[in-house]
Order: sequence, then structure tokens, then C-alpha cells
Amino acid sequence: MASPGKKSFLLRMDPKLWKELERWAEDELRSVNGQIEFILKRAVAKRKRENTEED
Repeated sequence: MASPGKKSFLLRMDPKLWKELERWAEDELRSVNGQIEFILKRAVAKRKRENTEED
């Protein structure tokens, strides 16, 4: 069950990618869900910085 204020959704992915994410998450002491959220937050922040630099 999702935490209050968090959006829940279904994500399908290649099993090989899932295994890689599991390993990466384990290395960084996160759940796979936490790792995916971390990666997405970094990507969004990077995109915002890049868009700001273009102005």
C-alpha cells in the first residue's frame, strides 16, 4: 500500500533490468522502489538544471 501523498502505479520491465536494479538498490541499501524513485528524482533535477542553463 502506498504511503499517504505518494502516487502508486504499475511498472512493467524486462526481468534483466529488474535484476540490475535489485543489485544496485542492494549496494545502496535501498528497496528497488526507493532506488527507482531516487534515479527518477536525479534525472528530473538534471533535466531542470539543463533547461535552466539553456535560457
